[in-house]
Amino acid sequence: MVQEAHVTTQGPLTTEAGAPVADNQNSETAGVGGPVLVQDQLLLEKLAHFNRERIPERVVHARGAGAYGTFTVTADVTPYTRAAFLSEVGKQTEVFLRFSTVAGNLGAADAVRDPRGFALKFYTEEGNYDLVGNNTPVFFIKDAVKFPDFIHTQKRDPYTGSTEADNVWDFWSLSPESTHQVTWLFGDRGIPASYRHMDGFGSHTFQWSNAAGEAFWVKYHFKTDQGIKNLTSAEAARLAGEDPDSHQRDLREAIERGEYPSWTVGVQIMPVAEAATYRFNPFDLTKVWPHADYPVVEIGKLELNRNPENIFAEVEQSIFSPAHFVPGIGPSPDKMLQGRLFAYGDAHRYRVGINADHLPVNRPHATVARTHSRDGQLYDGRHGGAKNYEPNSFGGPFQTDRPLWSATAVSGATGNHPAPVHAEDDDFVQAGNLYRLMSEDEKERLIANLAGFIAKVSRDDIVERAIDNFRRADGDYGKRLEAAVQALRG
Repeated sequence: MVQEAHVTTQGPLTTEAGAPVADNQNSETAGVGGPVLVQDQLLLEKLAHFNRERIPERVVHARGAGAYGTFTVTADVTPYTRAAFLSEVGKQTEVFLRFSTVAGNLGAADAVRDPRGFALKFYTEEGNYDLVGNNTPVFFIKDAVKFPDFIHTQKRDPYTGSTEADNVWDFWSLSPESTHQVTWLFGDRGIPASYRHMDGFGSHTFQWSNAAGEAFWVKYHFKTDQGIKNLTSAEAARLAGEDPDSHQRDLREAIERGEYPSWTVGVQIMPVAEAATYRFNPFDLTKVWPHADYPVVEIGKLELNRNPENIFAEVEQSIFSPAHFVPGIGPSPDKMLQGRLFAYGDAHRYRVGINADHLPVNRPHATVARTHSRDGQLYDGRHGGAKNYEPNSFGGPFQTDRPLWSATAVSGATGNHPAPVHAEDDDFVQAGNLYRLMSEDEKERLIANLAGFIAKVSRDDIVERAIDNFRRADGDYGKRLEAAVQALRG
């Protein structure tokens, strides 16, 4: 029987096996607010398929630059974490940091309006610790099950082959949780002048646990010591055309001149007991913890001081995974983070290969990896004739019986649960707060940037939905945006 060339897009959404999908908005968790379950096969199917949609370029964060450097501890954090690389003031750890844009392909320009990836690898004596963040403290969505859909709207349309404003604003307007990040993106910090002149964030909430087993929730902040510098839309358009490699060139040449970029590193620390009653869901990636509630505490200094010798070997083939933890650091129930724990490693195994961790940029530098993983493409035979199983009585590596992080309590029935709603949670309050913090000039540029993009949308209903989200964040915000869009659309 000959299969039809096209399939209908009408009717209920299904899995790839044709089973109807009950919930495409919320991944399945162990109770409300609990960690994501591996039995959620829709989530795994979507993320696994998404990671295999391009060969061999990264699907997201394809355009990037990187450098080596050091992280130096400047404050005692042993009351909060037993991580060895954070164990004493003055201790230094080698790092590799990869910056990137998110949506552009490998040949795209640097000076564009897009979040910037801020992926940091610590080569610690207890193994590599990867902190894979962005230059924004929040993101567009709060659940990883929506990530492939979101990125599809940012990439090329299946019919036109171009990025379409209709797709972008249709998704954003139907996902009001994106309002906060969109306000960040279209504000002044949406186009950094260089990688050196922007802040970085771990973005997610992570767990720290100390030697006594006490746990804390933390958020990471990297404050640029060079000062914040941004480009206007007009400046960026000119620079992108004149020098598409502007950010990569700036980073490389600054290090060559000995002007080593640096960041002051801090954390916000929340006792675990306070999370349940905090006014915002502390594991919602679309929300920040206001500094008045949890001040940023300085813990270290990050400096970049050495360029890669070969961009392909060390930047293009570098891999980062949020699942690469060390003792004393672990995940939180953040549903975006939980999805990334699977998706990043899966992407690297597909894109670079099953032995990507053997490459010099990826393997541990301050210790040795001891695993029973063998063979596969480009395996170098490093294990010789050693046994490849555990337990064994031939002197092979053995388990420590000590988890890397502390247990997280869960309760309730399994199911596709929305994220828990806390006292002041909604999709608009923090977007409105951010707008009200802006100066009049900043507001004018924000409105102009948003209106210029929304005005390209072809359907009036999408335009109205989009504007309404900003109106719900702040009345003045929505009113001024509506007027600006109407003026452009005639």
